[in-house]
Amino acid sequence: MTYTTSQLRTALIREYQHLCHDDFNADDMNDVQYAAFLAPLSYNELVSETSTDDIFTLDEYMLIYG
Repeated sequence: MTYTTSQLRTALIREYQHLCHDDFNADDMNDVQYAAFLAPLSYNELVSETSTDDIFTLDEYMLIYG
């Protein structure tokens, strides 16, 4: 399945919130900063940011976070 850059950004932000929920430290970006970091990324860069591969696919990632 093909996802839009908006869908990928939303999923990445949700994953980031999940990961930082219990393990946030002062050096981490907040949600707004992370969204600003993602904003200029291309589709391929966003997919790369998901760290998906042949074992943990983008479809599985999007099912969890999208």
